[in-house]
Amino acid sequence: MRPIAYLRATDAANAVEAVSTDPTSDFLAGGTTEVDLLRQEVLNPRRLVDINDLPLSGIEGTPEGGLRIGALARMSDVAAAPVVRERFPMLAQALESGASAQLRNMASMGGNLLQRVRCSYFRDAESPCNKREPGTGCSAIKGFSRGHAVLGTSEHCIATHPSDVAVALVALDARVRTLGPKGERTYAVDDFFLVPGDSPHREHPMEHGELITGIEVPATPVARRSLYLKVRDRASYEFALVSVAAALSVADGTIADVRMALGGVATKPWRARRAEDFLVGAATDPDGFRMAARVEMADARPTPLNAFKVELAQRTIVRALRTLSDGPGAGPAPRTGTGSPS
Repeated sequence: MRPIAYLRATDAANAVEAVSTDPTSDFLAGGTTEVDLLRQEVLNPRRLVDINDLPLSGIEGTPEGGLRIGALARMSDVAAAPVVRERFPMLAQALESGASAQLRNMASMGGNLLQRVRCSYFRDAESPCNKREPGTGCSAIKGFSRGHAVLGTSEHCIATHPSDVAVALVALDARVRTLGPKGERTYAVDDFFLVPGDSPHREHPMEHGELITGIEVPATPVARRSLYLKVRDRASYEFALVSVAAALSVADGTIADVRMALGGVATKPWRARRAEDFLVGAATDPDGFRMAARVEMADARPTPLNAFKVELAQRTIVRALRTLSDGPGAGPAPRTGTGSPS
């Protein structure tokens, strides 16, 4: 048994001071990931600073048409909020596909963004892993890599980022607000997640003791016609093999605006900017969708075990775009299981 001290924070400034002045302290919110990693001996903090009493659980629309979400808002509450479902269907769908109802009732939005990778080599606390112990190597590269990344990888790490809602937030150009020892900061969400490069243990730009306080989603009219499509090994409670958060605006058969991000295929939530650039101004044509998907996946670097993800990602992109272009609106995300979408 390892002794772990516990402190319940009364305000954000005190919480930041408590953690930032002690390298062995960590924040504790819903605990749905952190407690698992404590039990697995992957994380070893000597003190947990509970932030659940902080007033950071609000969910409100902005007059301009955007959204503000407190870092401690629970996933289930955000998914159920009428303003989220009306303005950003992809966001609600991503949240509802992300975990069991019990976990969604506990997990916080800020904690979801900071959850660690689900790579078994990272979580077994024994295998070499550059995320857990920098410089020891990446066991997945020559090991079991079926669920690992094909985009944004390096010779030091190929683990995928596990969050579903982060994929939707990247597509929506969200911003992450924080409070740290140096005051308040705001990060563009696409910059908030880092590719592994030569420092895979560094997953975000925050310093120790910096606390996520909220998430801001700007007004995005195209997002009212959006969906989150998730392909996985089973229909529920499973991480994505491939996922697509997409929004589409069509005028006279031509794509006027498109937003798209991918999950399950990259070391961070992956903004599909190449596909977006290809599609704007193009006709809503399946052949064009397929070409855009190929353009986006052109730099994929698969392993023998996850090479199927390249084609699966392309098919999923096409299915998402066809669903949005053919239907009267966003509607619910189609159910997906083991089969490849067409």
